[in-house]
Amino acid sequence: MNAVLDELRWRGLLAESTDEEALASHLASGPVTFYVGFDPTAPSIHFGNLVQLIVARILQRAGHKPLLLVGGSTGMIGDPKESGERILNSAETVSGWVGRIRAQVEKYVDFSGDNAARIVNNLDWTGPMSVLDFLRDIGKHFPVNRMLAREVVRKRLEEGISYTEFSYVLLQSLDYLELYRSYGCTLQFGGSDQWGNITAGVELIRRVEGARVHAMATPLLTKADGSKFGKTEMGTIWLDPAMTSPYAFHQFFLNAEDEKVVEYLKVFSERSQEEIAELEQQTRQAPQLRAAQKALADDVTALVHSTAERDAAVSAAAALFGGAELGALSESTLAGVVAEVGGAELSTEAPLPNVVEAMERSGVVPSKAAARRAIVEGGAYLNNKRITDPDAAIREEDLLHDRYVILRRGKKTVGALTFAGTDSEGYERERHGLVDRAGTGA
Repeated sequence: MNAVLDELRWRGLLAESTDEEALASHLASGPVTFYVGFDPTAPSIHFGNLVQLIVARILQRAGHKPLLLVGGSTGMIGDPKESGERILNSAETVSGWVGRIRAQVEKYVDFSGDNAARIVNNLDWTGPMSVLDFLRDIGKHFPVNRMLAREVVRKRLEEGISYTEFSYVLLQSLDYLELYRSYGCTLQFGGSDQWGNITAGVELIRRVEGARVHAMATPLLTKADGSKFGKTEMGTIWLDPAMTSPYAFHQFFLNAEDEKVVEYLKVFSERSQEEIAELEQQTRQAPQLRAAQKALADDVTALVHSTAERDAAVSAAAALFGGAELGALSESTLAGVVAEVGGAELSTEAPLPNVVEAMERSGVVPSKAAARRAIVEGGAYLNNKRITDPDAAIREEDLLHDRYVILRRGKKTVGALTFAGTDSEGYERERHGLVDRAGTGA
């Protein structure tokens, strides 16, 4: 069929497309300019967006030209959600997020060579457009009955949907038209939840320019039971290290289900088919070794953060459960660990607690009596050192980076205490965003 489409299909990255035979022929005919968009509806993109960036890398390596669109205008509106109307962010907020997300997406494509990537912002062409021009030149081509038939719109009709969100599809379609006119863009892709918006752009170009362009969509990543990853259960996994630490990021993928880990490897890892097949076999034969999960977590953390941050995350996991020195971890890495394991924050202006109180406050035991039992039984640890005296106090020299202590009961129950003094306001600014949780197993 076509080598790049074959790779996307093998990796599970091709859920839908317009005429696939025509798309394959188009990709084989020479360099194709394609685009994928990212709306700044948060300060960072998340690991679901990473799927689209990986598709862009694959297409660029096959010789095609990427346009990465950061939606300065569409980000001010937001695509309709099934759960209800979005809260609109200010123009200043969205503008700041545009800059942050632009810096994030730039690292995944190459900006040199004959098929160099380009970053575009749809505010550049929607901002100067008048309402009358928009309604006459774009809105005229959108039958309302088709817009009402969109699944997300139908689900929102009972509770209500604003004209603002209802019209989002027009803005995204205008993007494809503008990029077709300005850059010769003939392929758009995105997640399968965007398929209606994407194909609307294909139809708009056909109506306005009489031209045939193409589209494809990637599947949405799900858990083994078919449910989506949601903020309430797993926490959004952001690509910004200030919002999801590299340690938490690594842990998220390390905790991938056996049923899904090979699927994720095909999406996020650049390992060969042979290497992934070997890891798949190891998962079937010795799932307790979690070889595929370790490869996945290592590969995707190195891709998003760096090999150094990956190594730090691996070292942190080992240190957390007694396999290395906690004191050797950098302050930023340890902060990520503490945010994941949970616990309590105490003031250094008050007397430091004794180890029994510390164990209870950190959450590793339900009561002081349970803490004393754990100490007597030899299963209580402070910074990986066994606690033998229930009456011992936490000392200032026990504070890692003058701020943290790690408590552990047994092999796997871990908690932390954070001590903040008069500069606690600065501490909170530093810690801000390190709150999404993704599991704490090593």
